[in-house]
Amino acid sequence: MAIQIQDIHPLTEFQRNAKAHLMRVNKTGRPEVLTVNGKPEAVLLGKRSYEKLMAAMEELETLKSIRHGLSDMDAGRTVAAADAHQTLRSL
Repeated sequence: MAIQIQDIHPLTEFQRNAKAHLMRVNKTGRPEVLTVNGKPEAVLLGKRSYEKLMAAMEELETLKSIRHGLSDMDAGRTVAAADAHQTLRSL
């Protein structure tokens, strides 16, 4: 999602009107970029947008783990289940 010019605000404006900014990000679903001296310093997300972002991150981590496991299988870096159980029983 591209940041739109109307979604960039000085931090001081946010501090003066925090409630309006929160209502806007929750209503539009778009993030706001907060600036200090004209430079981006923070991003404000609404609750739903944040939850969506966290769910996507969790899904990405799951997919990375699956890919890693498949890579291990392809490279022969695996142990048969029976051998793993035997090793665990002997501990």
